[in-house]
Amino acid sequence: MAYTHDVIVIGAGAAGLTAAGGCALFGLEVALIERAEMGGECLNNGCVPSKALIAASRRAGAAGSALGVHLPAPVVDWAAVHAHIHGAIAAIAPHDSQGRFEGMGCEVIRGDARLTDPHSVAVNGRTLCAPRIVLATGSEPAVPPIPGLADVPYLTNENLFALTELPGHLVVLGGGAVGMEMAQAFRKLGSQVTLVEPGQLLARDDRDSVAVVEAAMRADGVAFVTDKAARVSGKAGAITVTLAGGGQVQGTHLLLATGRRARVAGYGLEQIGVKLGDNGIAVDARRRTSLKHIYAIGDCRDGPRLTHVAGQEGSNVVLEICTGLPTKVDWRALPWCTYTLPEVAQIGLTEAQAREQFGDAVTVQREGFDHIDRAVAEGETAGHMKLVLKGRKVVGASIVGDNAGELLLPLWQAITGKTGTFALGGAIVAYPTRSDVTKALAFKAWEPTVFGKWPKKWAGLLASLRRRS
Repeated sequence: MAYTHDVIVIGAGAAGLTAAGGCALFGLEVALIERAEMGGECLNNGCVPSKALIAASRRAGAAGSALGVHLPAPVVDWAAVHAHIHGAIAAIAPHDSQGRFEGMGCEVIRGDARLTDPHSVAVNGRTLCAPRIVLATGSEPAVPPIPGLADVPYLTNENLFALTELPGHLVVLGGGAVGMEMAQAFRKLGSQVTLVEPGQLLARDDRDSVAVVEAAMRADGVAFVTDKAARVSGKAGAITVTLAGGGQVQGTHLLLATGRRARVAGYGLEQIGVKLGDNGIAVDARRRTSLKHIYAIGDCRDGPRLTHVAGQEGSNVVLEICTGLPTKVDWRALPWCTYTLPEVAQIGLTEAQAREQFGDAVTVQREGFDHIDRAVAEGETAGHMKLVLKGRKVVGASIVGDNAGELLLPLWQAITGKTGTFALGGAIVAYPTRSDVTKALAFKAWEPTVFGKWPKKWAGLLASLRRRS
């Protein structure tokens, strides 16, 4: 077979851009195929627009009286909020643009790709061939099979940020990260908001962390309904969700935040022998599919769906393709953050997961932000950090509080063995900062030893000798 390229990458989101750009910078001939917008979900209808919306909502939420300062009720100009959201997308877009990746050496092709055999991809009437193929086709909103849903207009992350008016009453189905973030953001901007979730809110997070943010959102005025949507009816501006328990929730807009499903249809995968899992392409620890020369990275494969995970997998594939050395993912220290106010951040195991895995070997050190001087000075003391330890080794941490996600980096280092609790506990930390909480908890792991029986005896002996001198 005559190869046209060294690598073909399908999909120009976080995973695909990392893989394509990295391979091109190593000097390989790379084809990067994208059928929609460069940058994928994160740039165009995920991370970037949602965080821009949240930033606007926090300005609106600052109204009221606090710290001796009295701010009037906000006036929300939705057209300006909309412009801010799309301005943020436009400002970041050049980083992910076709021109930038062509400058790196990629051949960027805009069109629909389909694998026609294990080494060949058809696109725009051409057939490309390569010894390595990387699938980075992403994911799409999972739309639940609720009777009547197809007959009413509904929102997902794919059209939410195109709204030209602020919803009067937003009904959110789903209490995961997207549902919680958007529920609070729209409430702070002035919408009535009802969130419907039959199970746990933020189910993958520590229960103590979730309790703090749920209380904050209730105080903001978000209404929570613990039930399942059984039927949807109505029309634009007047939508009714009938609940399994018999009640009803009425609103002007309906947002589905009920999870994601891998985008795998239409690429010819099964026809060439690529096996699929429960929710995505089946892969091994190296992110190889059932055809070992084809990789699947990011949201399209079975596994965690986070932008930073996609980027990490893209980097691993670059190293494997360009050096020939195998790479594996290591999720012991997988971080994530939900950008509510306060934020909910998690890395590694929660307390419950650690106790299930390690039993009585687990200890938990906890410090509230009401004991951290910076938080007290700012009047933002809600929340805490929990450090989950097996012996003195960090196996997880749960943080809820203002800018909680910014505290995760040293904890990744601790879990992966790049540093330890002794080093963190002895670190010189700028005062006053919220990172004091990490130092305080790390030191607590060693406090019984540092101030234990034998150190006390030694200190006493030295003191006794000094008195005699």
